[in-house]
Amino acid sequence: MKRIIILSAFFITLLPVSYSQRSDSSRVYDDGFRTLLGYNRSRGAYGAFTIGYSTIDLHDAVQMGGKIEWLVAHSFGFGFGGTGFINEYHYDAGLARNVFLTGGYGGLFLEPVLFPKFPVHLSFPALFGAGGISYITKGNDTYHNMIQDSQAFLVAEPSVELEMNVTRHFRLAFGTSYRFITPFNVGVSEVPKIDSDALRSWSYQVTFKFGRF
Repeated sequence: MKRIIILSAFFITLLPVSYSQRSDSSRVYDDGFRTLLGYNRSRGAYGAFTIGYSTIDLHDAVQMGGKIEWLVAHSFGFGFGGTGFINEYHYDAGLARNVFLTGGYGGLFLEPVLFPKFPVHLSFPALFGAGGISYITKGNDTYHNMIQDSQAFLVAEPSVELEMNVTRHFRLAFGTSYRFITPFNVGVSEVPKIDSDALRSWSYQVTFKFGRF
């Protein structure tokens, strides 16, 4: 009987130690990601597409883009991507016809992520690359648009995003960015040309990210 009591007391004293060891081990193994719909242990890479709004040459513009990024330690991403844009048709009295600007840019993405394990957190993607813009005159019908001039430029576009871990493999981000553009002049000789200030503006976008985070 004494042996049973002594053995029971011995095992009881071992239980907290054993439990704490399993608990510590579990915390190391579980990377602690929280999503809006549960926990997330995945990591790796993701692909994303973006839709956004901006003003280009003081006219409303639509943007669409995409990127692929690899993640390091959950808190830093790097990859490649790009954005295309087109502003609304507008009448140019000097040419007596409708015109619009369109183009795109792309390059390297770098993205620090602040508190990535929280279900809602901030990220700071920045794009460094090059692009081009075209000045297009619109004909009498949709099928007779003419490219009057095109110019190239370098671009740096820092952003800030409010990002949500929705599920294990899906994130939703709302962001704003600003384009820094090297000088250019695009247009036709009959009217004043459009300079790079036309693209130096704020953008607002929604980004859908799918992958292993």
